[in-house]
Amino acid sequence: MQVYMTPELPDDVTEGLATAVRALRATRLDALFAHDARRVEQLTFAGAGLVADLSKERITPGALAEVLAHAERQGLREWMHALFAGEKVNQTEGRPALHTALRRRDPAPLAVAGTDVMPLVRATRERMRALAAAVAAGERRGATGEPLRSVVAIGIGGSDLGPRLVCDALRDPRTPVVTPVTFVSNVDPAALARALAEADPATTLFVVVSKTFTTEETLANATTARAWLRETLAVSDVSAHFVAVTAAVDRATAFGVDAGSVLPMWDWVGGRYSLWSAVGLPIMLMHGADAFAQLLDGAAALDEHFAREPLATNLPVVLGALAWWNRVALGHGQRVVVPYAHALSLLPLYLQQLSLESNGKRVRRDGTPVAGPTEPSLWGSPGTDGQHAYFQWLHQGTDVVPVEFVVPLASTSPLGDQHAMLVANAFAQAQALMTGRGGTPEAACPGDRPSTTVLLPRVDAWHVGALLALWEQRTFVEAVLYGINPFDQYGVELGKTLARPLLAALRAGSDAPGTDALDPSTAALLVRARAAR
Repeated sequence: MQVYMTPELPDDVTEGLATAVRALRATRLDALFAHDARRVEQLTFAGAGLVADLSKERITPGALAEVLAHAERQGLREWMHALFAGEKVNQTEGRPALHTALRRRDPAPLAVAGTDVMPLVRATRERMRALAAAVAAGERRGATGEPLRSVVAIGIGGSDLGPRLVCDALRDPRTPVVTPVTFVSNVDPAALARALAEADPATTLFVVVSKTFTTEETLANATTARAWLRETLAVSDVSAHFVAVTAAVDRATAFGVDAGSVLPMWDWVGGRYSLWSAVGLPIMLMHGADAFAQLLDGAAALDEHFAREPLATNLPVVLGALAWWNRVALGHGQRVVVPYAHALSLLPLYLQQLSLESNGKRVRRDGTPVAGPTEPSLWGSPGTDGQHAYFQWLHQGTDVVPVEFVVPLASTSPLGDQHAMLVANAFAQAQALMTGRGGTPEAACPGDRPSTTVLLPRVDAWHVGALLALWEQRTFVEAVLYGINPFDQYGVELGKTLARPLLAALRAGSDAPGTDALDPSTAALLVRARAAR
């Protein structure tokens, strides 16, 4: 039997839900199967080509129904409607969160502040398509007149992680990419230096992505890239080598991007939800317009399932409800995501930002403190690599951590029977976590450790779109259950604000305004850093 934390449940849960929590904290997973012959059937859910088996989690159909009833009392249905209708669900910033509009297939108008946004979305997509086609055909030329044949995408956070993940996921060694894309996000000069070392300045296009066009890391890298072009090409006008994706057209043109090469972003799309917009231009450049359209279609199919399916059989709803249950009812402070697909190696990193930046908060929508825990930490890596690293800790460590296995059932790169080995290992690890193994104290694995298995037919554009939209919507469901706003991120800005006087002091080699009141540790670190420079 595992030892669980016993967090206090929110005051508004029913006695039925509280009773289910108490009973399941003291019940082994294998006993749940023994008591319910239909457990797998009742705890398997499907939507948009994806299937999730929740039967190895410490929950019963009855307990799940209690959580869903709790979600209804929190207004989940009304929040879902508000999300799709373009209402101001981002209350602190007074904005809608309409990333769903970017992949919407419904031809009906969708108004934000009295303006139908769908013509803007469709027009931007056509501009993306035309630009990508021009690059692929060799019609987009640089300062020396040579065709631009490769791309360096410069962004950070939501302007980088989503497109980077999808570009990597869709790579197929049997099909050459349309245009090679290299991503640079880190302000560490080594990141950009490595990209430039492999680039031909005469044939390189830079795609600079920043919603405000003030993101310091992105602008530092873009400015260095511009200087590199001017120096190596011995020309002053390198505007043909730049495309910008931003909501600040004036700042992009002041930087030196032609107005016709600026693609819009809108304040009703948050950065970590933006890969479906012009932020996804690198995906279209690398894999083509058809692949990008399939990505949007897969996400739209999941959105339609989320909007229309009853809560009891709604895939993102039940996954969000389970996540809340694991965190609030059972006290799990972590979750591990393990994609058994090399193509999805970047999925845990992407999901870290999506879930932790969205729901890693301690204040409710109304400004009051959350009475209890919110989002658990999220981490992971591809299987089977993780089996030879931290799975020892998962099986025999003193912490019980739910694991989410993401398993494609067919490979896009078949070689021998290696994909069968991959799938067998994923299923075996989930089984081992649950059943454990007896033996000597050193060899015994206690088992009774929960996991979810999410299946997708294959890693292609359509199903990757559905998978990422699934995670977006379940993150929203969790936010409703926590009572928080998942669409702002004030904590992201604090460190950036504090970095500015430190940067000025490092550059000047002496104290700068704002550094006179530093804590002793930071002041000492600054002295050492200045001495090293």
